Amino acid sequence: PLQVQCPCPAPSPLQVQCLDHDSDGSHDLIGVAHTTLAQVQTAGPDSLVEFECIHPEKKQKKKSYKNSGIIRIKSCKIETEYSFLDYVMGGCQINFTVGVDFTASNGDPKSPDSLHYISPDGINEYLTAIWSVGSVVQDYDTDKLFPAFGFGAQVPPSWQVSDEFALNFNPSNPYCQGIQGIVDAYRQILPQIRLYGPTNFSPIINHVARFAAHSMQQGTAAHYFVLLIITDGEITDLDQTRQAIVNASKLPMSIIIVGVGEADFKAMEFLDGDGGVLRSVAGEPAARDIIQFVPFRQFRNAPREALSQVVLAEVPKQLVSFYKWHGWPPLKPPEIK
Repeated sequence: PLQVQCPCPAPSPLQVQCLDHDSDGSHDLIGVAHTTLAQVQTAGPDSLVEFECIHPEKKQKKKSYKNSGIIRIKSCKIETEYSFLDYVMGGCQINFTVGVDFTASNGDPKSPDSLHYISPDGINEYLTAIWSVGSVVQDYDTDKLFPAFGFGAQVPPSWQVSDEFALNFNPSNPYCQGIQGIVDAYRQILPQIRLYGPTNFSPIINHVARFAAHSMQQGTAAHYFVLLIITDGEITDLDQTRQAIVNASKLPMSIIIVGVGEADFKAMEFLDGDGGVLRSVAGEPAARDIIQFVPFRQFRNAPREALSQVVLAEVPKQLVSFYKWHGWPPLKPPEIK
């Protein structure tokens, strides 16, 4: 990166190294050239910038040595690299949505061995995950109104299984006031529903993706969507979820999955795609990595900040990479002083 210097970065010296690339990493130096940014900037369609590529050792050993070749620069472009804070402080809204797994594999909430059992001190792993992640994300959201949904439970009054129901039982306005609002809605709904199944992720991913797709039509860095899914790890619609993630990878959106309990999280790790690019069943690759999976059990005895730090580690990079990919600067770019 070119650090901005006052009054002008143009005289800054540049060293260009030219190497013969070897796949095993033992690259061989061909030569070195020295120039300045001002000189390189003169390159264009009508004026090539040329300089000799000199190998220092060969120059010392051979009197007849001239150079190891000529480097020609055809064009020069300086690009502004914006940071996560540049976008947020420039007016980008982070829209935070929570999805909670209410499937029967979590166990009866009345039983102390259930993942939804609220202990005498008023917490469980679901609540801790909501607090840990939400308390950080809410600082980037000005209205502090967060849509929160549950999935995989039978919901009154019809007792139909729902893949996507508002935690506050208000489908037309599923927004909770702050993280405390999500926690309150979770506590109130728990005794009123029946944990059931199956565990389908794709409906809630597609729900948030619709909002992300709509906001993208503006063609500006105005809104970015973060979906937090908290689950015990068993997933029924893996193929549909893969397709939903591949589709969402083209949108201003990131997905955080926090796994609670002791389950085998192989499916979650597969979705994370850290071992390679996630593909749909049809073979379509994700446009970018938007999934961050974290097993809660690694943080049971750690401070709450430790979980939020790891869970949110990828989001700033994912946001910046999305807007850079589309060439969208912050709504209000920072002033260069």
